[in-house]
Amino acid sequence: MKVGMDGLGESAVEKAVTPQDKLSAHLSDDMAAVNRLIRARMASEHAPRIPEVTAHLVEAGGKRLRPLLTLASARMLGYTGVDHVKLAATVEFIHTATLLHDDVVDESERRRGRPTANLLWDNKSSVLVGDYLFSRSFQLMVETGSLRVLDILANASATIAEGEVLQLTAAQDLRTDEKIYLQVIRGKTAALFAAATEVGGVIAGASEPVVAALRDYGDALGIAFQIADDILDYGGSDAAIGKNTGDDFRERKLTLPLIKAVAKASPEEHAFWVRVIEKGDQRDGDLAQAMVILQRHDAISACRAEALAWASRAKDALYNLPVHPLRQILSELADFVVSRIS
Repeated sequence: MKVGMDGLGESAVEKAVTPQDKLSAHLSDDMAAVNRLIRARMASEHAPRIPEVTAHLVEAGGKRLRPLLTLASARMLGYTGVDHVKLAATVEFIHTATLLHDDVVDESERRRGRPTANLLWDNKSSVLVGDYLFSRSFQLMVETGSLRVLDILANASATIAEGEVLQLTAAQDLRTDEKIYLQVIRGKTAALFAAATEVGGVIAGASEPVVAALRDYGDALGIAFQIADDILDYGGSDAAIGKNTGDDFRERKLTLPLIKAVAKASPEEHAFWVRVIEKGDQRDGDLAQAMVILQRHDAISACRAEALAWASRAKDALYNLPVHPLRQILSELADFVVSRIS
């Protein structure tokens, strides 16, 4: 038997399979505190629908990746206080609120392999409970007493909303290019990753170069994560992505694989994209036809290369941080988010 950190056999960290599992094991006490705080703050004395809706999503088996990033960033820099727990819960509330709103906007029926809240209840409940969670998140961040933390997370919340609105106008417009796509995913996904890591450094009192490195890591990780998700929609398993394969196509979202294919489209292919994406005239066999075109132009391989490049950027940012076991796990995490598309 291999002797682990506790001297009694393999440690939980050593037994963990994925980097996310390793983070969870390494930060288990902190995450337990975060989960207790989440449950306490999502309660409502006067509106029982609020804990019903939030529990459905919060307890759906998500990996809590974003709060783990906050906890890891703070602990890696030697933080010994308790405010990192409040910030981790704040990040998860913001994330959950955006998911509730996204599912209404996208008219989604599945999230993390389960029926969405708007399907089980209604759109009004999802929107209003999302608003409630945003309010709770601001209460938590104010409790830390740090104006800088408040500034970072408030800006991230605004950027997320801006990214979602930009996606509404750009997603079905074949003129959308890779620059606009990057702006969208930097808003809707990477902004919260970057804020999650950055506030961990701020609350730990880190130097400006270290805080900037954490922000750069979160930004690059979030971009790699989203590109990988967009690739998986055209070939991943439903279990891996928590929704139906091809949902982005059916919802007429012009993600990176389609943008690359449109840029190389023949006149006949361009007419196909106009019909299925801009006009929304989708028929049986169109998804399969889209897959053929993506393969013809090697769009998935090109997207995979970009995701790997962003993961490499994330790892490079870590070199500016102190040597620590958590730094190594964060480096492994960057590789892991793109391993799903290798």
